[in-house]
Amino acid sequence: MADISTDVLIIGTGPAGSASAALLSTYGVDNMVINRYRWLANTPRAHITNQRTMEVLRDLGREVEDEAYLFAAEQDLMGENVFCTSLAGEEIGRMKSWGKHPLSRAEHQLSSPTLMNDLPQTFMEPLLFKTACSRGTQARMSTEYLSHVQDADGVTTTCLDRLTGKEFTVRSKYLIGADGGNSKVVEHAGLPFDGKMGVGGSMNILFKADLSKYVAHRPSVLYWVVQPGADVGGIGMGLVRMVRPWNEWLIVWGYDINQPAPNVDTEFATKVVRELVGDPDLEVEIEQVSTWTVNNMYATEMSNGRVLCMGDATHRHPPSNGLGSNTSIQDAFNLAWKLAYVLKGKAGAKLLDSYSQERAPVAKQIVTRANKSIDEFGPIFKALGLLESIDPVKMQQNMDARCDNTPEAEEQRKKIRESIAFKVYEFDAHGVEMNQRYRSEAIVSDGQPEPLFEKDAELHFQPTTWPGARLPHVWLFDGHGGRVSTLDLAGHGRFALLTGIGGQGWIDAAAIVGREFGVDIVPYSIGPRQHWQDFTGDWARGREVRDSGIVLVRPDQHVCWRHETVASDPVAELRRVFKTILDR
Repeated sequence: MADISTDVLIIGTGPAGSASAALLSTYGVDNMVINRYRWLANTPRAHITNQRTMEVLRDLGREVEDEAYLFAAEQDLMGENVFCTSLAGEEIGRMKSWGKHPLSRAEHQLSSPTLMNDLPQTFMEPLLFKTACSRGTQARMSTEYLSHVQDADGVTTTCLDRLTGKEFTVRSKYLIGADGGNSKVVEHAGLPFDGKMGVGGSMNILFKADLSKYVAHRPSVLYWVVQPGADVGGIGMGLVRMVRPWNEWLIVWGYDINQPAPNVDTEFATKVVRELVGDPDLEVEIEQVSTWTVNNMYATEMSNGRVLCMGDATHRHPPSNGLGSNTSIQDAFNLAWKLAYVLKGKAGAKLLDSYSQERAPVAKQIVTRANKSIDEFGPIFKALGLLESIDPVKMQQNMDARCDNTPEAEEQRKKIRESIAFKVYEFDAHGVEMNQRYRSEAIVSDGQPEPLFEKDAELHFQPTTWPGARLPHVWLFDGHGGRVSTLDLAGHGRFALLTGIGGQGWIDAAAIVGREFGVDIVPYSIGPRQHWQDFTGDWARGREVRDSGIVLVRPDQHVCWRHETVASDPVAELRRVFKTILDR
């Protein structure tokens, strides 16, 4: 007999694991989370927090969303990516990023009630972990996962208490593997992968220094430093990343993956910092140095029976595009409501199959995009003339040539501008962040073809109520000065049904079918003299059904079905849809 029993055991307290625990506890599911270390993230690894992730935090409660904003660097401080020879040296160019460009900012504001921000993992993890534990999660630190065995009824996991050295077992109905890029759970579950680990090497230097005189006038999260002849990192490209404005920083510096990882002592780290900043007398406090590998690997299946994996365990990639913790938290949002419905008897176990069907394609997409973003630095290096020679003197001469008054230099300047601007695919890829459209058995088609993207799908979000897409955000009004996002009407562990004048049949059907299936189907009628009114007409323009039609939304805010008008038998139609989605 196991020492401990719980409904869901979660391995790992990173963004994926802590988000899963917070969501499951919010949904009233008994869960336990373990962490092999004594505390949470000790470095600010992940930091870019996109709107879709903020929508998950908003769904957990406005107090959770507000606390994230409290500790985050807000969107304007994320600023413009700067390319320079050092922070104190010559600036080569810059690009507006993370929604800084007015046109991009408008798209952000139209897309979501939330704001993009920069929230280091050292703040995000405690927020999610605290939310989980305060709502019922049992947490054990200094506890290591060793192995698991699953059977028809559950999973028995063997763990090690690292303080006492004693092993113990946990019996759970489901096991979540959120234990990072070297996941033992994934290995033991035998999940299939595509790609390759260790395609590049990097070191992190976390330090404190007052750099305000070099950066406050041009706020940014990322400063890219090009120094031909630098003795580390090959071409001499280093990244100075803002952690806290403007006195806490992280330098990312590459090394040859085919050679042993460098031994970076305090003296060497200080030298690198001063060279990239361009201030030989800079007072530097080195806090931590670490090395890591760039990976290009993703799981083609994210679950095996009662073992479901997520986060960096299933999508392993460089930090390009800032997709890591965002995708991890969104994995949890997809899975948690499904586990809750299955465990509470509201859905059949087949519902859980849709987790891998929906999220594995996302894992492939973001791993591919992140690695492609690394390759897209090549045109910048080429335009600067850094690929024509390995002689540092010649490389510097090639860079200097851009300042000449010649036709060749004018062409070089043009190519530099174009290659830096092209990095929008890494630093302002709003579509990559927001355009996920699911295809699975937990989505019921309305027979309409998927709408084509009118603009670049990686750069621009295109809202649609096509089943599988995230519910579009628009503001609705109650006629008394109050307003609400359509996303706020959905979520919170419930199904939402949005209709309008003439859709009373759907509202009546929601009550009947909800009782039959034991699920919350919250109906909303939107229109003149209804509780929520569409004064701007944005909902009417975006809903893609008639007034009497229906847009049915899952607890993770994705549309799962829609119908053009009121059906002749709304109860039968709604019953059919829920039988399919919930495997009933």
